[in-house]
Amino acid sequence: MSRSAQLRRALATAVCTAALMSGTVLLSTPAQAGTGTVAAPAAAASHRQTAPERTVTQFFTEYRDATLGQHSEGLNTFDVRKRFLTTELDDALTVWGSDHQADPVFRGQVVPNGCTWRTADTSPEGHSTVVLTQTFDDGTTSDVRYQVNLESMVIDGLTDPPAAPTQGS
Repeated sequence: MSRSAQLRRALATAVCTAALMSGTVLLSTPAQAGTGTVAAPAAAASHRQTAPERTVTQFFTEYRDATLGQHSEGLNTFDVRKRFLTTELDDALTVWGSDHQADPVFRGQVVPNGCTWRTADTSPEGHSTVVLTQTFDDGTTSDVRYQVNLESMVIDGLTDPPAAPTQGS
């Protein structure tokens, strides 16, 4: 990995961590924030993170760090998943990853460099759904929906966004 890529990843991790602690809404690297070549997600109105949003962003940050071998406690991705996810979800993600030959949390083979998040309007009773928009070096984004149990604050669901309706349906 080039020195600039290492610095960019380290900065993204630091920004994610700082934003998690301060409650800001946009997480991105400087390359995304100020250039016209990479589409940066627009910052939503600043607000304090809800407890489910904090859980999801902390999980995302720790999982990303573990994927890059940079977790502050030396945890690997499996340890991080066990810390934040139900056993049932963790098992389902293992199967998903094997079936799709991709990272089951990032839902692909590329590690995102940042994220934004919002709470979805609809959630099952006793849960909150947080939509995390992952950003990538090439400027693309991908949404992943996290379901958080409001009593335990444990993530018990992780899915891709619903498919767009097909024409004629």
